Amino acid sequence: MKSPVSITALASLSALGSNSKQIWENYQNEDHFISEKEFKSFSALVAQISEEDKIAIQELRTSDSKYVNLDHSVLYCMYVSRKAVKDAGWKSSDNFGINIGSSRGATSLFEKYHKAFLESNVAETLSSPTTTLGNISSWTAHDLQTDGPEISHSIACSTGLHALLNGVVWVLSGMANKFLVGGSEAALTGFTIAQMKALKIYAKNDRNHSEFVEESYPCQALNLNKKQNTMVLGEGAAVLCLEKGVKKNALAVISGVGYATEILEHNVSISTEATCFQKSMKMALGEMNPNEIDAIVMHAPGTIKGDLSEVKAIEKVFGKDVPFLTTNKWKLGHTFATSGLLSIELAVLMLQHQQVVSVPFIKPQRKPKQLKNIVVNAVGFGGNAVSVLLTK
Repeated sequence: MKSPVSITALASLSALGSNSKQIWENYQNEDHFISEKEFKSFSALVAQISEEDKIAIQELRTSDSKYVNLDHSVLYCMYVSRKAVKDAGWKSSDNFGINIGSSRGATSLFEKYHKAFLESNVAETLSSPTTTLGNISSWTAHDLQTDGPEISHSIACSTGLHALLNGVVWVLSGMANKFLVGGSEAALTGFTIAQMKALKIYAKNDRNHSEFVEESYPCQALNLNKKQNTMVLGEGAAVLCLEKGVKKNALAVISGVGYATEILEHNVSISTEATCFQKSMKMALGEMNPNEIDAIVMHAPGTIKGDLSEVKAIEKVFGKDVPFLTTNKWKLGHTFATSGLLSIELAVLMLQHQQVVSVPFIKPQRKPKQLKNIVVNAVGFGGNAVSVLLTK
């Protein structure tokens, strides 16, 4: 990178909570936040936001008549964006840009309106404007009253880190002084879960199923000896405030970014040694010696091939000196577009507290004496990987 970019504020909403102190406390224990949810004809393991946060979101919805018909993915983003911008000390007159992505977008509303259409053959008035992907950034911009550029995009599970990439480019180009980037996902719907189950990657919760395994942790992300896929879907939103240079109030500094897309053999496949991750990590490192990396927050979705291929890619890049490896999906599920930003949050918290967060069911690792440089990975369907180098 030509110049470092500071993260001057960060806010999130997930199964771990919605304030930094609470989230860090929840990272200190070995509890997971996955529970069983009932759908129309089946139940599934999911990671939901807390009842307290659901109440806060409902209060936001009813605070303005224009917000009543918005999807949860929009409300989640507005909720965390208000917090981040306030913490960063930004004003609407700063005309900061916004780039919020989502893998699924207005999933719940789309399914609701489509069901009504099938029953009546008539589309409801608000079915189009409230289900477009652009809703997330445009409504967030409206709520924050900024006149900066608004961008929404969807690049599967690496969407959030692609938003970060885009914000970095805008800030470094001089076209914007400040950029709010993030991801939002509210896709705990029957159809979405059924899609993941159809791919044979979802955690089993049927005790009568021949492949069901009694585990203390439903999502076995980073367990390289697991015999079945254990991905669990979560919900939430996370945003970062980005500013050029090293700011006094920086939570952490983005000192490198990398990206790559690999040629796929199957729509959802990834190569055995995750070529895309090898390329993205090398690009993010730049001229830095791999030995200087203290930890890696992995994508590690909890699938057999996904976890193993990423580890192999790390071994290819770092050789015998593999950094400390961790992930948070065993705690809060896979939040699709938001997942990369929640991984950034985990990395920032570890840098601030100078303490790693271990995955309790994997082989103990040698903990670094200090945490200065952490790499964060994300990849989505389509083999589009992103790696971000954070420095204290």
